[in-house]
Amino acid sequence: MFLPALGVILLDQISKQLVLRTLDVHETVAVIPGFFDLVHVRNRGMAFGLLNRPGMDLTFYVLVATTIAVVLLMLYWFTRIDRDEGRVMFGLSLIIGGAVGNLIDRLRFREVVDFLDFYLGAHHWPAFNVADSAITVGALWLAVHVIFFQPRTKTPSKESQKRR
Repeated sequence: MFLPALGVILLDQISKQLVLRTLDVHETVAVIPGFFDLVHVRNRGMAFGLLNRPGMDLTFYVLVATTIAVVLLMLYWFTRIDRDEGRVMFGLSLIIGGAVGNLIDRLRFREVVDFLDFYLGAHHWPAFNVADSAITVGALWLAVHVIFFQPRTKTPSKESQKRR
């Protein structure tokens, strides 16, 4: 069930390559005026532009190491779940694909290419990319699965624990 991860990586890298070939850095193309633009921005930091500052070499190494650790943790989790847990596998696969997509950028450019810019008037959501979307959807997918579809086991009440 690594197919979603591979699909995310391919779609992410192809879309970023198109942005690199067609838009200069900081160039903007209005797709839906007042709501959605294609942009070419670079992010040295992490989600929502946190830690996005020039000259932060330590941040680069921390983000690369953290991404590798998260991918390894997700792969470990992936190998430990039952094959009938397709929902969990799908969510993990999206997260793995997104993390690897952004890791490829970080290793190639020391920053991540972002290009999707949604906004209302002057209020912009931070620009993001396909990999970021996959990570977000995968995390939400897992959360919904755990909250709504995970079998619940009853925890013993304090009264029943006292009787033991």
